[in-house]
Order: sequence, then C-alpha cells, then structure tokens
Amino acid sequence: MKIVGSVIARLGSKRLTYKNILPYKGEPLIVRALRKLVNSKLFDEVVLSTDSELIARTCLDIGGVSLLNRPPELSSDEVPSIPVFQHILRNFPSDIHLNYNCNFPECEISVFEQSIELTAEHGESLSIPYAVWSQTKAKLENYGDPMVLPAHQFETSAVHPIDIHTMEDLLLAHKDNQKSFDW
Repeated sequence: MKIVGSVIARLGSKRLTYKNILPYKGEPLIVRALRKLVNSKLFDEVVLSTDSELIARTCLDIGGVSLLNRPPELSSDEVPSIPVFQHILRNFPSDIHLNYNCNFPECEISVFEQSIELTAEHGESLSIPYAVWSQTKAKLENYGDPMVLPAHQFETSAVHPIDIHTMEDLLLAHKDNQKSFDW
C-alpha cells in the first residue's frame, strides 16, 4: 500500500500574513510539519503543495520532500481542501493520502498512524483537533460535497488544540509548549 503525506500551504493569509513561514520553536511552521512527516517514516512520499515560490524555497533543503506547484485556480481562499488533495493524488498516485495541517505544530506521530489505520477501514478520517485528515484513493476520486466534513472523526489528546491563525495564537502555542521565562 502506497501512502503519501502532504502539507498544503498558500502564501496569502487574511488573518496572519506569511503564517506558514513564521517561526515556531526556531523553525518555520511549514518546515516543522514537513520534517515531522518525513521523520515519521510512515510515508512513501511527502509532498508540499504550494502556490508560493517563497514557501517552496523555505522548504527546498528538507530531504525527502517533493514540491508541487499549486495552480492559481486551486489557490484562493474560497477553494476547499479536497480539490487540492485531488490535485496531489493526480500528481502523486497513492492508496492513501494524509494531510497534516501545519497550523497545529504540536502533533504526535501516533495521530498519523491512527488516521492511516482508520482511513484504511473507513475510507476517510479526520482528527479532532483538525490537524490530520486522510482519505483513500477511491474516496478522493469520488468525493461528494467537499464542504461536508467526513463521517469518521476521532478525538485525540495527542494534538495541541490551538489552530494558529493569529499572532496571539502563535504566541499562546509557544507559551503552552516552551519553558516559561520572565518577560
């Protein structure tokens, strides 16, 4: 069974400009996410799907990552994730596709493992918090309404619950996951 892991990242963010390349614990969020996928050794291929040369260059030196240039029609705020996942599948065929949302920088590898297992059984799974979402090839090729969340969701405490969308979120994630100091 071939499994592809991905991170999708656009440069434009309405709430937090350049969010994906902001540092978290000393490295850009996007780099941290890709390294976590690569280092898990669960994937036959790890893919970065982006519309940004800046993001691509930020990640260029990470070994084991393939870059996929996301076309403009898949790069706006209005495009749901499923068409982007389908684009990844067309370019990197696999039996299971797993996407890791870099907005959740604290996510244990066990969440990837659980999502892959549940997807093999149910066709799709989504962690709560929404850090990891995966689908089988058959599910992605015949997806219904991309705005409807999958039926099989699983709660996990192995993901820090902050979904980083603002500078305050980023700072709170740091505070929750680093030693304290006087400021």
